[in-house]
Amino acid sequence: LEGSSEEIDAKLKRLTSIGKPLDDVEVTIVDEEGQPVAEGETGEIVARGSRMMAGYWQEESATRDTIRGGWIYTGDLGYQDQDGYIFLSGRAKDFIKRGGEMISPEEVEQVLRSHPEIDDAAVIGVPDVEWGEEVRALVVSRSDQVDEELIIEFCRDKMAGFKRPRSVIFVGELPRNVMGKVLKRDLREEFSHPVENRD
Repeated sequence: LEGSSEEIDAKLKRLTSIGKPLDDVEVTIVDEEGQPVAEGETGEIVARGSRMMAGYWQEESATRDTIRGGWIYTGDLGYQDQDGYIFLSGRAKDFIKRGGEMISPEEVEQVLRSHPEIDDAAVIGVPDVEWGEEVRALVVSRSDQVDEELIIEFCRDKMAGFKRPRSVIFVGELPRNVMGKVLKRDLREEFSHPVENRD
């Protein structure tokens, strides 16, 4: 890598991106209303171009849900930097919407996994009357040295308040598919009961 320290830092960060769009593919990032978001802001990645799919075979409803106004809604969330590089943030269906804020489960999970007594973690959104959704952590601990309050406190200085888990459930293991991906849908089905009110 060549250049100033700032240029090298930017190049290293771009290694975590998925690159730039191909010349014959138009890509933009949009909000929930389908409007383009500001540079660096997270939204859903949409694309159009001659190489893109025309639709799902004999699935008109799925095609209508995915292709809108000529744009393919990928279901992937991400942002684009000033040079056009795209960075993934997660799947739209997995993001948690709390009081108008979008929360990336992966961001919270990374913090949780950095705790020395946590072996694995997954984060889901659960229904909440006041906020729409709240953050719940499913945690595989290495010992009985941690409890719910300790984990929530651990997150306090490491992320914004609205991103912190409001509840923690300890599990023996997280369900995964053959590729090792956590099955968030299974977790939501089993653990989506609302967070109990607390003072």
